[in-house]
Amino acid sequence: MIHVRPADLSGVDARAVGVLVGAYLRQTEQEKADRGLADPIGPDGPLPPRYAAEADDPALAFAGDEVLLAVDDERAVGVVVSRAVPEGTEIKRLWVDPGHRGRRIADALLSAVVDGAPGDVRLSVWEWRAPALAVYRRLGFADVPSWDARPGLLCLVRSAA
Repeated sequence: MIHVRPADLSGVDARAVGVLVGAYLRQTEQEKADRGLADPIGPDGPLPPRYAAEADDPALAFAGDEVLLAVDDERAVGVVVSRAVPEGTEIKRLWVDPGHRGRRIADALLSAVVDGAPGDVRLSVWEWRAPALAVYRRLGFADVPSWDARPGLLCLVRSAA
């Protein structure tokens, strides 16, 4: 049974969050490299410095953010990182271990953020991530004009109203 809970980044959950976020960042960098948007890093290469701290020291990288874990039988299988922004809440990272996909874990993580958000919830996603886009749209996120100038990045918002 999957349950979602706050991550303890000062203790036992820091390593699990680092591993999950690191996997997300590695896949993202590989996908960007495949499209000529980044240099390849390989499966064991170092992450770009602007992202390395998220995997190496999530307590520091996500200080002030809300970090939730999806846990299956005491094993962290998904993570979502969100933060307060002037527009409401922004989802910065969402990742479910590939071996646990198809069980609506992303839905549970997103719902936990949306249910606790005081206003609109926004996120950005690469246009080639069709499965993620399908989840976001199914949960009520709608495309909006981009707040990010990077090519291929779509911006979506779920209105609190």
